[in-house]
Amino acid sequence: MEETLRLKPDLDHYMPAIGTIRRSEAMTDHDRFFEIELESGVPLGHMPGQFVMVSIAGVGEAPISISSAPGHGSSFDIIVRNAGNVTGALHRLAPGDRIGVRGPFGTWFPVDTEMKGKDIIFAGGGLGLVPLRSVINYVLERRDDYGQLHIYYGAKCPTERLCTNEVDEWQERGDVCCLQTVDRGDENWTGQVGVITTLMTDLSVDPHRTVALLCGPPVMFKFVIAALRKAGMVDNCVWVSLERHMKCGVGKCGHCQINQLYVCQDGPVFRFDRIEEVPEALQ
Repeated sequence: MEETLRLKPDLDHYMPAIGTIRRSEAMTDHDRFFEIELESGVPLGHMPGQFVMVSIAGVGEAPISISSAPGHGSSFDIIVRNAGNVTGALHRLAPGDRIGVRGPFGTWFPVDTEMKGKDIIFAGGGLGLVPLRSVINYVLERRDDYGQLHIYYGAKCPTERLCTNEVDEWQERGDVCCLQTVDRGDENWTGQVGVITTLMTDLSVDPHRTVALLCGPPVMFKFVIAALRKAGMVDNCVWVSLERHMKCGVGKCGHCQINQLYVCQDGPVFRFDRIEEVPEALQ
């Protein structure tokens, strides 16, 4: 059964909760990590793959993927790229400043159903590591519930890699296969150079016990899915997280509509075989 969330009857989806920035760290020249604590003291109640609407008084509101695993009290993590008025204003805030938070919204990765007991392939490109970080850490905290783990991460260049310390920790674990690559290296980079599919050339999977999770730029999906099919994957075991410009989060404004789909409600996480006949979804 697909895990989907419409509107929780006990949650006010129109009134923001107040969150306080507890920690803020630069990750790249244009990406910043924030730890947000809800002043209510109540956990956000999200699942891996969901997002929140973050608002700044006098500026506006923007959808932001949740990057932390559930179950860490009343705080949660987001990683924000400076790409507009709201995200730019958020980058200028400091610990102690307050923001508005609506949500969580959307569907999530099937961590407690289809993924349970399975081998898992994670493929993240660029900013796509943000929601994947939530599900990867969820799985690692419950390591005995899952099979083999393969993490593939690609970035444009070494200085645009996210969560570098954490990715290094995943690589050092004996129970995880974690590989990373960059499209172009620099004088200090000694790792793999090439697109993310160059990490998957020797991949072989058991289609009956493997699930794949993808998040990244839409152009990545076509080539990663082709590599997964070559390795033996079937489309109904592949889950993708789509990025679209969202305004309301509750399926009212239509900004994220793709044909009959509303990404804020029917997604952002979709099983691939349910959207592969909707070409607009993968553009």
